[in-house]
Amino acid sequence: MSDGYRILSLDDIEPVPYHARDGQKMLTVQRLLGFRAAGINAWTGEPGESLVPEHHEDSAEELYVVVRGRATFTVDGKSFDAPAGTLVHVSHEETRTAVSGEPGTIVLAIGATPGEAYRPSGWTSFVVADALRREGRLDEARAAIHEPVELFPDAWHAPYNVACFEALAGDADAAFEFLRQAMRVDEQAVRDYAPNDSDLDSLHDDPRWAELVG
Repeated sequence: MSDGYRILSLDDIEPVPYHARDGQKMLTVQRLLGFRAAGINAWTGEPGESLVPEHHEDSAEELYVVVRGRATFTVDGKSFDAPAGTLVHVSHEETRTAVSGEPGTIVLAIGATPGEAYRPSGWTSFVVADALRREGRLDEARAAIHEPVELFPDAWHAPYNVACFEALAGDADAAFEFLRQAMRVDEQAVRDYAPNDSDLDSLHDDPRWAELVG
């Protein structure tokens, strides 16, 4: 590494279980590179395992690159084979998913909203922190989850993700502290998102929840 560039091998990244989907493993490219121009991460899996979770985007286009192995993509209900070297460009409206077809398959995903400056949310740090939390490594987990708060002080997602982490870790006081911090950045975003976020379920019976979220 120098001041102007960084070299990273996908083989050197330890796969992290993705907390929201069983069997999915993510390679946290964005977090390790500090890449800020677009969202970028990679997914890896063995035959039959999910690589890309079934979803659509609110506004972002995504480009998927099969770096290694072979995947089966399904986009808008149509399935197709995607060997190594395949690029799949998907608009935000289309529902997409991908499943590994060979051992060690890796799919790199890059996404951003056309015409808008990309705003990093630090959600990959949340994935790493949650995996460490599940292993009981709370000090390491908290170090990971606080990284984006320092790097992206203008992003409401950063303190919001810390609030989710602390709620899952059982520290309601810290969770509410970071919810308030997120609301100081974008109150409406938190009010829109928080009520349906299962990571925050443990806070619902606390009087502070109704006060903050309504």
